[in-house]
Amino acid sequence: MSAFGSLPSIRLAPQPSTVDELPALSAALGGPRLLMKRDDAIPFAFGGNKVRKMQLVAAQARESGVDTVITCGGVQSNHARVTAAVAAKLGLQAILVVNAPKGRAPERASGNALLDALLGARIRYVDSRQERAIAMEEAAAEERRAGRRPLVVPLGASTPLGAAAFALAVDELCSQIPAPAIIVHASSSGGTQAGLIAGCALAGLPTRVIGVSADEPAAALRTTITGILEGLEDLARVPRGRFTSQPIEIDDEFVGGGYGIPTAASQEAIELVARTEAIFLDPTYTAKAMAGLIARCRRGVFDRDETVVFWHTGGQVGLFAL
Repeated sequence: MSAFGSLPSIRLAPQPSTVDELPALSAALGGPRLLMKRDDAIPFAFGGNKVRKMQLVAAQARESGVDTVITCGGVQSNHARVTAAVAAKLGLQAILVVNAPKGRAPERASGNALLDALLGARIRYVDSRQERAIAMEEAAAEERRAGRRPLVVPLGASTPLGAAAFALAVDELCSQIPAPAIIVHASSSGGTQAGLIAGCALAGLPTRVIGVSADEPAAALRTTITGILEGLEDLARVPRGRFTSQPIEIDDEFVGGGYGIPTAASQEAIELVARTEAIFLDPTYTAKAMAGLIARCRRGVFDRDETVVFWHTGGQVGLFAL
């Protein structure tokens, strides 16, 4: 059993998510063998990697007697949508601190913003990403004064506890296929990549974990991931350096104009995967990650006989906000 296997968890969806072959995409790119881990197809609340994380975070909230969960994100935040869904499922109140232009609600809710409203979340708008943390703490203080018991969940649930879900996900993957040479995924708040790195280390796998940044410079994201890995070492009660000594591979070549801003390469990735495999990527995260994978294939970086897993972290709801 994984060092994280005894952590309390709430089962939100059937497991495991499937691993699909991508023969047409592989042929279009001239190899290697491409597989996709389909967290986008997790059935709870339109799925995605945040469902895994929230299974652990929600269990913590329930054990602590929490009645309100507070988190943050952009208008089209997948994490905010899943947090609101978990709150609705467990009978909790959700407060979402959302950054939007001029701190105002969009004229017409679409995509994740529409789902947040349907799920009954209370939404507070701020002007910038930098204001979100303070606004969450202010909301928590107000809830406490009102006699409620809030839990503040950081951006992306990218805490050691949330990241542990992806260490466990490595075990899940290895129960389905032999260890791949490489895992490619979208990296932003760092929790998914930290969990995958820790999971591979615990399992003794030689698998490389390549995070393609959706928004942050590589150096900043590496610092964030290192901090989460340190927390995972404490959570797993393993010696310092067990996880932090592992390589942290981040590619920030495909960030483009920044968070949520598509690029020509990400748009091509969306169209190519849809037209070869009938699978939909999202414009903020997975399209940029797939653009990174496509570029590597075209450059001949991967050996033709290598197995590369693209971990689809979901978010395709964002397509309906374009």
